[in-house]
Amino acid sequence: MTHCPLSAAEIDAFIDIAFAEDIGTGDITAETVIPADATLSADINARQDMVVAGLFLMEPIFKRLDAACRITLDIKDGDYVQAGTRLAIITGPARALLSAERTALNILQHLSGIATMTKTYVDKIEGTKAKLLDTRKTTPGLRKLEKYAVAMGGGTNHRMGLYDAVMIKDNHIAVAGSVAKAVAGSKAAGRTDIQVECDTLDQVQEAVDAGANSLLLDNMPPATLIEALRIVQNRLPCEASGGVTLETIRAIAETGVDYISVGRLTQSAPAVDIGLDFHT
Repeated sequence: MTHCPLSAAEIDAFIDIAFAEDIGTGDITAETVIPADATLSADINARQDMVVAGLFLMEPIFKRLDAACRITLDIKDGDYVQAGTRLAIITGPARALLSAERTALNILQHLSGIATMTKTYVDKIEGTKAKLLDTRKTTPGLRKLEKYAVAMGGGTNHRMGLYDAVMIKDNHIAVAGSVAKAVAGSKAAGRTDIQVECDTLDQVQEAVDAGANSLLLDNMPPATLIEALRIVQNRLPCEASGGVTLETIRAIAETGVDYISVGRLTQSAPAVDIGLDFHT
């Protein structure tokens, strides 16, 4: 997902929600303090090193309040920039720029924070075969945008939602009765994209024997991951998951797993520091 993740209608809907909660019935400060004919020019500047994501939203956000706003991008999403780099320049009616400022910065800082954290994880496993995956641990309503940010940071998108692929987890197994019964149910429905979450080596063997298409090895330390991979013998792609941190991911990758999923990419990434600096 390296293209614009939202359709024009989805972008409009996102801006509707963002402005409804921030501007509501009107920006009473701008409307009472700023002359209607005043204009401004501002730079969007990176105040720390970062991977940028979300610039494609700047134009529709500002133009929603006034079509006269003009946005010129100096870089593109996915670029790594150093502190002090200008990302874009914006000119237009002062009221519109001031009213849209917080919405624009909030989403740009949030998505760029995700992209920046993703890059640190990707860099940590460089040289191994493992690919970094995101998860469904996203902010409700922002999943496409947050997964886009992961891609901008060099990560790989996992399934978008429950409709994408079968992932049989511990609770599904508990209700179905066993790994084998759960896999059989999906196969009977014609599914060929069956991933099984395995907490133990016995479950790994059972999932392989049942005909799973891939495995999610959950909360296994590196030594156990190596044993699981010996059972699999390269017959299925294997993903490691569960409590992965920047300090542990390299050792996990060096076991030979194909994928490592990290929920904190979208769940816990801190916003980066980006400023909208007006020219005086």
